Amino acid sequence: MGIWIRDIAMSFGYLFLYYSIALNLSYLLMALNSFFRTMGYFGRITWWDFDLVTKSNYTSPISILSPAHNEERNIIESVRSLLSLNYPNYEVVVVNDGSTDGTLKLLIEEYKLELVNQVYKLQLPTKPIKGIYVSTVHCNLRVIDKEQGGKADALNAGINVTKYPLFCAVDADTILEKDALLRIAKPMLEDDTVVATAGIVRIVNGSVVKDGRVVDIRIPFKLVPLMQIVEYFRSFLANRTTWSCLNTLLIISGAFGLFRKEIVIAVGGYSTKTVGEDMEIVMKMHEYLRRRGIKYSIKFISDPVCWTEAPSSLVGLSRQRFRWHRGLIECLISYTGMFLNPRYGLLGMLTVPYFWIFEMLAPVVEILGYSFIVVGFVFQLINYDFLRLLIVASIIFGTLISFIAIILEEMTYRRYQRSTDLLCLFGAAILENFIYRQLSTIWRVRAIFGYFFLERKWGKSERKGFTVPVTDRSGG
Repeated sequence: MGIWIRDIAMSFGYLFLYYSIALNLSYLLMALNSFFRTMGYFGRITWWDFDLVTKSNYTSPISILSPAHNEERNIIESVRSLLSLNYPNYEVVVVNDGSTDGTLKLLIEEYKLELVNQVYKLQLPTKPIKGIYVSTVHCNLRVIDKEQGGKADALNAGINVTKYPLFCAVDADTILEKDALLRIAKPMLEDDTVVATAGIVRIVNGSVVKDGRVVDIRIPFKLVPLMQIVEYFRSFLANRTTWSCLNTLLIISGAFGLFRKEIVIAVGGYSTKTVGEDMEIVMKMHEYLRRRGIKYSIKFISDPVCWTEAPSSLVGLSRQRFRWHRGLIECLISYTGMFLNPRYGLLGMLTVPYFWIFEMLAPVVEILGYSFIVVGFVFQLINYDFLRLLIVASIIFGTLISFIAIILEEMTYRRYQRSTDLLCLFGAAILENFIYRQLSTIWRVRAIFGYFFLERKWGKSERKGFTVPVTDRSGG
């Protein structure tokens, strides 16, 4: 019996080692690829390109959709940000999705909204719209008041009401940089085959917001949002650039993405049956366009910046990661037909299998790895040299990938210019290997069990509100 247990434990130990090597090497290769591609993009892009787009009479107008549910803490600053973008022709459509707080009241008072009788075409089914308001001080601002149906339903309602061929979906707790819309739209304005583009999402916690602008970029004092800054760098700068260059990008963050409306309507709009509607819509577009043999591309652009409020507590973060992993599982299972299907090219043969093996199942493998260590101690099967090598290699690889993402940020966009901020980010890249990473694994494993045991409750998202200057807090 002891020999049998020893053989199984050692076999799993080597399997875990090979899995870890493959996972970390893939992360490292993507990080290096993204580094050189981003540096090349940054060297090619010029303000002259954007100046031409801004002054052109042929620039396609854009509808900005901002679904909001109980967003009274952030909604005014967010809308101010949207109304002051550098783009020649656009409208802002806020969708109040059954808020029970003061979201709608604040919007009515701040922007002098008036109820109108607007006719629109019901292209996507949604919960009933109770009223449509227009601003008397900003001609390009409208607010839709509807019964609560969730974020996906609110986006579909907004698509029905919008009047322009492109729409940009943004969260109501976000702030776009002044040129973000211009930058995210550029690939679609230059190439009709580009059906969607994604911008980068950065964490606003700790920074100072005034009049809808991030006026002073700082790192947060709390460890939880600080760790997330490094995570976001790694996810966006180190990973999505690679999937984009292969034209196999599977997700456009719900916080900031631009789409061709006709394609989104053709695929049936956003799904209300998943918590991962931002990933589901992209996978649905891939499937629809590839099945019909339509030439297209979906791109990630690393310089259009959207600032968002991240969870500042472990409880809030655990809820967010539960939702994210739950959405990942739902989408991958819904589109299992893509898995190792040559009909979908690299998407089916590489990217979808990668997300199954190294994204969805990664927390399970990691938990089993920890279990192997415990069993090894109990039955005295641990090779301590092997264990030390595995732990040290994992920490080095994880830290190196995060370092590459931070260095890339510093060499290109330099949002964090204080040397102390950079030191803190490098420190966070090391610290996240301890406890934080293990907690994230537990949350994602819980999401897997929650999916198969039909757990539907994951709690409310926390909102602290944007940081404003001290004088503004006191009304000065």
